[in-house]
Amino acid sequence: MTRSIYEFNDDIMLEDIARYTVLGFGAFIIGAGFLMLLKPKRARLLLRKAGSTNIINYTELIGRMIPATALILYADYSKFPFAFQVAGWFMLFTSMVLLIVPRKMHHQFSSASATLIKPLYFQFISPLAFIIGGIIVYSVL
Repeated sequence: MTRSIYEFNDDIMLEDIARYTVLGFGAFIIGAGFLMLLKPKRARLLLRKAGSTNIINYTELIGRMIPATALILYADYSKFPFAFQVAGWFMLFTSMVLLIVPRKMHHQFSSASATLIKPLYFQFISPLAFIIGGIIVYSVL
């Protein structure tokens, strides 16, 4: 029996979706590094807004859960499977915890963190975002 060009292998498709999601996540982390380096006051403002409204809160959590799941699914194909598993499960677990924590408590924590982290500190830690994002991208190429 011959296969139609419209048929596909579900495993390969899921692997590809996970791979491109992880690549996008790595690029996002690198982009966040540029934001922290070049616009640290804007980065601080964004941190302060975490959990401030229902839409921001749930968008943030879903935005964490998608790459977390992709890290877990793509771990066996990556250069650092254990690190992908740990990071993915950690992100997924913390997102689940934040789903049950009252939104206002989440917002209070992020707002207090933004108060502690001065704009200069964002610039100092921005190289970590470049390194982590670069490692994520390298791990799937």
